[in-house]
Amino acid sequence: MAKVSIQLCDYDNKFIINNMYPLYLHDLAEIRNEHPNKYGIFEDNDSIKTLEEQIPIFNIWWDKKNILFPYIITVDGLAAGFILVATPPYLVDDSDFMINEMFIMRSFRGNRVGEYAVTTIFNKYLGNWMLFTTPSDSNLKTIKFWRKTLSNYTNNQYTEENKDIPQFGFSKVFKFNNKIMLNR
Repeated sequence: MAKVSIQLCDYDNKFIINNMYPLYLHDLAEIRNEHPNKYGIFEDNDSIKTLEEQIPIFNIWWDKKNILFPYIITVDGLAAGFILVATPPYLVDDSDFMINEMFIMRSFRGNRVGEYAVTTIFNKYLGNWMLFTTPSDSNLKTIKFWRKTLSNYTNNQYTEENKDIPQFGFSKVFKFNNKIMLNR
């Protein structure tokens, strides 16, 4: 297997996640049947005209140290994806941790890179976890990924439900507690 590395992304390297973020939004647009604005940017309105204008909005991940955790995933030294982990007060329920966003570049998918990366992150933070994804037929690969990964990681000790969540809408929500799981 290739050498997979997961590292907290510092401010000096945030451009790597900024470079991959439009690719992530492009993938989401296909799943959610969304279109870019008239400038080709995946935003809800036409007030943002360039990718450069998106960056300040995204800086919160580096401005809120020890609350928001942006991780870069590399494979053999190449940027392969990212995982954004949130903690209170940036959660949508009473969980301790939430995967806000996760992205693996297409050329690295299907090689267990995502499973390795997310398992590494779960092991760094023990407690109640929540993650969510779009519950649509166009997102079946992602749903299957989460079911398989969580089943393996928790020995089937996770929950899954479809529900509305604040700011994100109708979602497939997965929850588990790895602190309890590891203390058995």
